[in-house]
Amino acid sequence: MSTTVTVNHPPTTDIAFPLSRRGDVLPAEANRLREETPIARVRTLTGDPAWLVSSYALAKQVLEDERFSLKDTANPGVPRQYALTIPPEVVDNMGSINSAGLRDAVMRTLSPRADRALDGWLQAEAHRLIDVLTAQGAPGELRDGFADPYSAALHCRLLGIPAEDGRRLMAGVDLAFLTSPVPFAGAVPNWYKDLGHVLGRLNADPEPVDGLLGRFAALRRSPDVADRVGDELLATVALSLFGAGAVSTSAFLLNAVVYLCERPELADRLRREPALIGRAVDELLRVNLSIGDALPRLALADVPVGGVLVKEGELVLVLVEGANYDPAVFPDPERIDFDRPSNPHLAFGAGRHFCPASALGRTHAEIALTALVERLPGLRLAVPADQLAWRPGFIKRLPERLPVVW
Repeated sequence: MSTTVTVNHPPTTDIAFPLSRRGDVLPAEANRLREETPIARVRTLTGDPAWLVSSYALAKQVLEDERFSLKDTANPGVPRQYALTIPPEVVDNMGSINSAGLRDAVMRTLSPRADRALDGWLQAEAHRLIDVLTAQGAPGELRDGFADPYSAALHCRLLGIPAEDGRRLMAGVDLAFLTSPVPFAGAVPNWYKDLGHVLGRLNADPEPVDGLLGRFAALRRSPDVADRVGDELLATVALSLFGAGAVSTSAFLLNAVVYLCERPELADRLRREPALIGRAVDELLRVNLSIGDALPRLALADVPVGGVLVKEGELVLVLVEGANYDPAVFPDPERIDFDRPSNPHLAFGAGRHFCPASALGRTHAEIALTALVERLPGLRLAVPADQLAWRPGFIKRLPERLPVVW
């Protein structure tokens, strides 16, 4: 009869986290850690100790166990991945939302079926941006020329604000999602500048009628006292949705395009078999390395994980690329295989905090990638892959520019 011994390791470590910022090559440490130490002590940007979980089984355990909290990672005095770039009181307010009407408004907004014209609109927007690229001629730049404006336009539509707000808010995201070991001067004013802009849209005369802000405007008239939420919190939710959604969808597209450019046979297959796009997007989500800093959770109790005891108050980081490349779940994990019979990847997380916009994200990606491979059949990187400049110190791995030819 075997006995599992649970031990706790000392808080010091020589492993620095995050790992490589390059988004097209799996960091060697991800495989080594998963094979040798699937729960390992690391030191974050702030110098704090944390547990890094890199196997699929342990990642699922942490993400699905409510004793590991996302909300509490913003508490004062807890170990951090990096310095907060959003004021702590904003995080506290977001964590205390108890309005059923507000939650319903957000969930309805994030459903692709909430807007019956969305698919056609996304297709038209993707083709409009490609028209501009082809009119200018190759080489073209796919970050500023496609991924960012396409993603920003979608999220402006979701919020019910003018599309021209997209560039302004994306500039704010560039600063809001920096990862720094210490607070920096621009973080708080950057947040309140964009919050003020969204508040202005919410309180416009006439009041908004479309998208999330339209739903929020209607919610303010609710007779249910429990659904009465202050304007600043409503604007905070809307701005947070824009930031998290627009940067995630754009970063995924950029990384997916890099893979398709480096493996043109995959793009060729999508042109021949357009019905394959759903499975293709799931596989590109699995191999995508855009989640650059792991998924953080704070232990609310002492919990055994993988043979060690994670103590209450300790930070746990779930290494998504470790889990999504785990050969115990994904045979031949570094091969991009559009025919995988099962693909339970963790690109959208798991458990209570499974991304509520997963269906919308898939729709966004399927339409964009279909348009790109159809309209640009010779799509290739315009520079050697090792010459791409991957953004340092950012919550996502993404290339600063993605020059392509076709």
